[in-house]
This record gives sequence, structure tokens and C-alpha cells, in this order.
Amino acid sequence: MKPKEQVIEEFYSGFADANSATMTSCYHPEIVFQDPVFGILEATDVKDMWEMLLEKSQGNLEINFSDVHSEGEKGSANWSAKYTFSSTNRKVFNKIQADFEFKEGLIYRHIDHFNLYAWSKQALGWKGVLLGWSPFFKKKIQHQALQSLRKYQHKKQKSL
Repeated sequence: MKPKEQVIEEFYSGFADANSATMTSCYHPEIVFQDPVFGILEATDVKDMWEMLLEKSQGNLEINFSDVHSEGEKGSANWSAKYTFSSTNRKVFNKIQADFEFKEGLIYRHIDHFNLYAWSKQALGWKGVLLGWSPFFKKKIQHQALQSLRKYQHKKQKSL
């Protein structure tokens, strides 16, 4: 079994290389992911989310990570993403703190923490500045993110 730090580093190296297969190979089949934009996702939805985000970035994505730690069945890392948000064509620089739980040597829980208001100001412009702090707007962002994921999954299913 690989050291947990190595699994986290492999995940982010795959992300930096835009390789969703490498990323998702670090996940346990029962993965649960959570962040402020997508809310809580499980299993296939998590894997499809990363595929979709990489596809939408069209190679315009810079991922950096640091402070990778683990103790027992828990781990953490800091990472950042620079990209152009596809819906608005606006530049985003997001700093994220990630927490992990492991099961059978793979990432079983992955929670990304970041400031949704700071993200929404960058990604959505004036709408994010005016409304990005509100619980209503957070729900709207999550709803749109999930709709985008479902549309991607439908398109992917049709191409099989």
C-alpha cells in the first residue's frame, strides 16, 4: 500500500497534468466529495465532475499544491487553481484547503474548503460581488453546477 502522502501527491499531479484517470485512480470506489460549488457528490458523480472540469478548462488550467500531510487515516493539502471560468470567460485564482480520509489506502472522503464569496466575485463578476455572500446565491451556484454536471453526463452517455 502506498503512503497516503504519495496518494495525495499523485492525485494533484494528475490534476496538474489534466489526467482525470490518474486523479480518480486515487479514489476509493465509495468516494464522497464536497466543496462550496458542487455541494456533496458521490462515486461516479465525483469522477465525472473532474473529467468535466478538465474538459471545460481546455488546457487553460494551472494547478499547484503544497503542505501535503497525513496522519493515520486522515490527510490534508493546500492547492490552488488558475483558470478561466468557462461560463463567463473570467479569470479565477482559487486557493483551496483539502481534507482527506482514507479507506483501503485510497481517498474515501475529499472535502475542499475555499471562500465561495471570493470565488464568485472572480468567476461571476458584478453578480458575484453583489450576491455571492448570500445563502440563496450559494444554492443557485450549486444548482447550476449540478445541472452542468448532469448535462455533461448525459452527453457522455450518448457518446457511448
